[in-house]
Amino acid sequence: MKAIGYTRALPITETEALMDIELPQPVAEGRDLLVKVSAIAVNPVDCKIRKKAPAEDGQYKVIGWDAVGEVVATGPEVTGFKPGDKVYYAGDVTRPGCNAEYQLVDERIVGHKPKSLSDADAAALPLTTITAWELLFEHLELAQQAPGSSSTSGEVLLVVGAAGGVGSILIQLAKTLTGATVIATASREASRNWVQELGADHVVDHSQPLKPQIDALVEAGTIDAVTHVASLNATDTYFENYVDIVVPFGRIAFIDDPASVDIMKVKPKSLSVHIEFMFARSMHQARDMQAQHELLERVAELVDQGFIRTTAGKHLGTINADNLKKAHAEIESGRTVGKIVLEGF
Repeated sequence: MKAIGYTRALPITETEALMDIELPQPVAEGRDLLVKVSAIAVNPVDCKIRKKAPAEDGQYKVIGWDAVGEVVATGPEVTGFKPGDKVYYAGDVTRPGCNAEYQLVDERIVGHKPKSLSDADAAALPLTTITAWELLFEHLELAQQAPGSSSTSGEVLLVVGAAGGVGSILIQLAKTLTGATVIATASREASRNWVQELGADHVVDHSQPLKPQIDALVEAGTIDAVTHVASLNATDTYFENYVDIVVPFGRIAFIDDPASVDIMKVKPKSLSVHIEFMFARSMHQARDMQAQHELLERVAELVDQGFIRTTAGKHLGTINADNLKKAHAEIESGRTVGKIVLEGF
């Protein structure tokens, strides 16, 4: 089968950072689905692993954790899917990724693809959807309500780095399933427009001090005080701001890898701090792995009902080494809006 892989951890400018290769087609066993991949999306985790994790000796490493495809075979223990089903999923970071024509993935972390989206548009969703859902409802514990309800909860959610992949779906989930007021951060006109289109109630500029902007909204009576923070990048830069901004007993959750955070600064306000890592369930074969299947199914319903839209921002063409290099380079620039998708081999 066709695949894109590498042997050495290299900068994306290097010829061998990602290469077109041929590999044997895998065989489904146990609870695995064998999926023929039709579209993928690229995430910051792809870049992190490519730069830090070389392949084992004599092998190629295949990465990629956002895919749409068709089930072509199932392991003997599979109960929820059959050949011919169209599916979407993020996969398991400890196994070969989706930058290949065929991929094995455990059925417990797979959902049926939203019927109303193209393959490429659906491929933008899985990893960021799982991340955003777990952050909002398992870590921040925002109160859920019926989709599209107009009631407000009094919760105020600050989303930092809101125009990226996770922020783009997180805003939509928060506005669809909670009564929280959503404040998004964005510094460029394109990113401000994007987060407003997705439903953000207010936008502040993260290139400027955050607290004065938040205080101005509170003093004007536009919002209540911030109760929750979803920190999607630069947590070490903004952490002390969060401590100043958030109300006592508020919650902060982040997904990035800050070099240093002084956790004891939260004690005077009794704040709780959470780290979301969406691969934790599959990596450790958690007893509730099925929760990711269930949330993907739920979000597919919300998409098909018109509550959630794709977060695809750019389509870079077919799935090959050259186009994946372009995608990695764009993500590493830190200026992407929405998700980058590729389709077909």
